[in-house]
Amino acid sequence: MGAQWKAKHKEIAANAKGRIFGKLSKEIMVAARNGADPAMNPRLRLAVEQAKKASMPRDTLERAIKKGAGLLDGGINFEKLTYEGFAPHRVPIIVECLTDNVNRTISSMRVLFRKGQLGASGSVAWDFDHLGMIEATPATPNADVEVAAIEAGAEDFEPVDEDGVALFYTAMSDVDIVSHALPEHGFSVQSVKLGYRAKNPVTLSAAEREEVEAFLDAMDADDDVQHVYVGLA
Repeated sequence: MGAQWKAKHKEIAANAKGRIFGKLSKEIMVAARNGADPAMNPRLRLAVEQAKKASMPRDTLERAIKKGAGLLDGGINFEKLTYEGFAPHRVPIIVECLTDNVNRTISSMRVLFRKGQLGASGSVAWDFDHLGMIEATPATPNADVEVAAIEAGAEDFEPVDEDGVALFYTAMSDVDIVSHALPEHGFSVQSVKLGYRAKNPVTLSAAEREEVEAFLDAMDADDDVQHVYVGLA
């Protein structure tokens, strides 16, 4: 793994679907600060595309754009917070949050990290690479992940997983170029972002892994948490 944590079977629970929409709405609102027109705002365009692929209702999507752009009364300003530490069994994690209440988020993180260890800034970041991450699905039967990665200019890749999604890694400065090149090589881009990849992912026994996954599921379920990156093999 070593990339972004994804809770299992999210799609089967209505409340989990609501959490996904909530996280996407925050991404849209933050992106819309730089303009409400997706055609002129690449970050917003990508966030809108992700929301559409998640089947977010149109009125919810449009309201998020207007809120972020300051076109509605009662707009919300979100602050980005990043936490570092360890899950059980010394598995390193980086947690990115978007919040409108810093004190609430700090309190939640302290509680969530009780079964692990909350670290100081820089305590585990040294063991992660900060890079571009592009999730894409094969658009043609003969789409080859390795060939697409080489031709599009990606630095590395992870093969198509059980959900039919391949992950391409790029230098942060190349993420936009690679994401635009992948469709020419048989892949449909699902999401584009900057994230963290563990340099030395930890290998655990089945029982230990189950404990860590329970910890990560609880972390991911928090409304202020946007992304969880974990060093788990």
